[in-house]
Amino acid sequence: MPQRGAVGAEERIRAAAVRLWSERGFHGVGIRELAEEAGLSSATLYHYMGTKEDLLADVMARGLRRLVLAAERVSQQRVDAGPRLNALVQLHVLTHALRPRETRVVDGELRALSGDRRGRVMSLRDEYEWYWRTTIDAGRASGVFRVATPGMARLALLEMCTGVARWYDPGGPLPLSEVALGHAQLAFRVLGADEPEPVDEVEWCRGLVGEIWAGSGDA
Repeated sequence: MPQRGAVGAEERIRAAAVRLWSERGFHGVGIRELAEEAGLSSATLYHYMGTKEDLLADVMARGLRRLVLAAERVSQQRVDAGPRLNALVQLHVLTHALRPRETRVVDGELRALSGDRRGRVMSLRDEYEWYWRTTIDAGRASGVFRVATPGMARLALLEMCTGVARWYDPGGPLPLSEVALGHAQLAFRVLGADEPEPVDEVEWCRGLVGEIWAGSGDA
């Protein structure tokens, strides 16, 4: 079992990495800068986290595991395809609006990984997208969704919802509830959905994000 000091150092390192990489990208930040941001020496950083690529793989895998767990919860509690897709969309939007630094790193730095590290992260990403794919397929099978190109629609929706991390401003004119519900309405139109219209799931999704992302390094 890791000692309390080790856990604290690892959390500081991950938080520093998320802050710097979200602003300047993986290749724009050196090990020495990461160590200084975390208040540690470079040797100590290597001791706890290994190479910079090891640290990136760890940050990305942690973020994706949280997304997978959240999507699993949605699928357990929203059985029908329409309500499930509605909740998946709003969950993705809220995650990217509330955890913008972490999600920008998770979504934008895959190209910096190589070998087994890249493979492990891609496997987690595919596992998360599986929930979207099977939900859309179930909706098409039941006649709720009428989209002819489900794969392209899925990728387009994920890209649209992911973009929230880049542009959403908590102090801006749009409340987060409108942003989340608006994305769900657009998703239903892209998928050719009939009634019913998506409903507001913001508070339920916010609670899920708060529970699963508690203690994350997106500071």
